[in-house]
Amino acid sequence: MNYLGRSLVLLFLFLLVAPAAQSQQKTYRIGYILSTESQLGAGAIAFADEVAKRTGGKINIEQQPNAALGGEVEMLKGLQLGTVDFAFITGAPLPNIIPEIGVFNIPFLFRDIKHAHAVLDSPLGLSYLEKFKDKNMIALAWGENGLRHITNSNRPINTPEDIKGLKLRLPQSDVMLIGFKMLGAETVSLPFPQVFGALQSGQIDGQENPISTIISSKFAQVQKYLSLTGHVYDPAVILVSKDTWDEFSADEQATLYEAAKAGAKTSREYNAKMENTGVDILRNQGLEVVDQIDRAKFRAAVLPAFPEFEKKYGAGVIKQIQSMK
Repeated sequence: MNYLGRSLVLLFLFLLVAPAAQSQQKTYRIGYILSTESQLGAGAIAFADEVAKRTGGKINIEQQPNAALGGEVEMLKGLQLGTVDFAFITGAPLPNIIPEIGVFNIPFLFRDIKHAHAVLDSPLGLSYLEKFKDKNMIALAWGENGLRHITNSNRPINTPEDIKGLKLRLPQSDVMLIGFKMLGAETVSLPFPQVFGALQSGQIDGQENPISTIISSKFAQVQKYLSLTGHVYDPAVILVSKDTWDEFSADEQATLYEAAKAGAKTSREYNAKMENTGVDILRNQGLEVVDQIDRAKFRAAVLPAFPEFEKKYGAGVIKQIQSMK
């Protein structure tokens, strides 16, 4: 066979093999409400990179940031229906699906981020991930959204009294709504994609979110004051639809679990970095910052709601969380 003949044969074989190689790659999408330059974005990208590395590129997870697949409540519904493959969801809307997870939304429940990590990484915290299986979802790992802090356009917040009368957007979390009503705020529950516009138009006075979220969402453009209240620690969870999960082999499922742990760890590391450096970034962007509040006063202000929380989640569970080191 001459050179031209051999070349034609090789080309023919390549055309046969190339589509087969391409068909071996499975592509899925992961959605989240923030940009790629956020704690959720960092975690989701690390998760996808780890999956690609561990599977030799056979599983490709495509990023869908900035609520491209909808708000978090919509994505949770999509996961249940099988129309969303993966999502990195913050803690606030999770009680809509798993009511017991609302215990983590209780204001001033956690002493600090280290305490929150100890709880979520404990057998108690990991047991909550198992509860998603009954809702047609698989929870792969606890990641991090972060400590939530308050911004507003009206006044600095130094004491609980400063919150009274402020119209604040809160996520769709009944527990957080109860806590802020105890502080005297007028609360508005808006999907996250609508928050910037509502702040810009004056429909609401303020909002509360982790430092990284405040930066990535450019809230400094439409707010004047930041108070480092750290009132709620907000986890995040990497979820996969049960329908999508069943497409993977046992080995692939094990890989997804390990990759999710890596993504979750990255989200925590990114958030820690932003907690350390992000306040100065926001100060340079024009926000007036209240660095320290009297947490004891704030906690005392929401303490009257604790009997309701204990009735809802169990006094024993709350005490167990508070006592963890």
